[in-house]
Amino acid sequence: MTESPVELRADCTQCFALCCVALPFTRSADFAVDKAAGEPCGHLQDDFGCGVHGKLRDVGFRGCTSFDCFGAGQRVSQETFGGRDWRAHPETAGAMFQTLPVMRALHELLWYLADIEERPETASLHAEARALHREIGETAQKDADSLATVDLDGLRGSIGPFLTRASEMVRGSVGGRLKSRQHLQLMGANLSGARLSGVSFRGSLLIAADLRKADLRYADLLGADLRDADLSEADLTGAVFVTQSQINSARGSAGTALPARVERPAHW
Repeated sequence: MTESPVELRADCTQCFALCCVALPFTRSADFAVDKAAGEPCGHLQDDFGCGVHGKLRDVGFRGCTSFDCFGAGQRVSQETFGGRDWRAHPETAGAMFQTLPVMRALHELLWYLADIEERPETASLHAEARALHREIGETAQKDADSLATVDLDGLRGSIGPFLTRASEMVRGSVGGRLKSRQHLQLMGANLSGARLSGVSFRGSLLIAADLRKADLRYADLLGADLRDADLSEADLTGAVFVTQSQINSARGSAGTALPARVERPAHW
């Protein structure tokens, strides 16, 4: 059965705080401390809650407010490991922590495929998208040992051309020649008010870029780095392959028009 968008969103109440333990932190503007992979964050509580959840950005952990696991955390916790938490069952810890990034990568691909499945512009690709969705969904149901052997690079490589086809169909609906600004260094670029509808920014660095009032309708933002990019009053209606994590890492306003699949961050 096809995953619903809700199942591809994080539900921390059903997760054993895997991102707070499994992933490393590097002291920076995003994290106040260094933390090794597999080491619990110092703010992690006994009930798997965060002791500073309500003020993460104020105490130097804005990286935590940007991160999104696409629902992988609760799936690993409740399905792959059957609700056994790593504290009560320490023998599961190593495998559980190693499974999280694999599951997150699989769920990210499911997110992109769900995006295609929901768009009228890609109607001719819906059947193929659903088939790929089922294939990856079946992979995500495997046990931890099997998930450890998944060739993520090969999987991304095989699905990449399909995502490109879908992107071109969506962007082509804007009209005119398809434009690309892929894999560019656009850090701090002044793109305020720019007409960028249908442009592909795949893999581009837009860190701290000024995108206020920019027209980004139906733009392809797959893998674009939007950390600290100013999206105030920008229009991202219909933008392709946008993730919650990208939006969380950017700055915006009440007037920013977002794709229907992502939510407006509380810190905006």
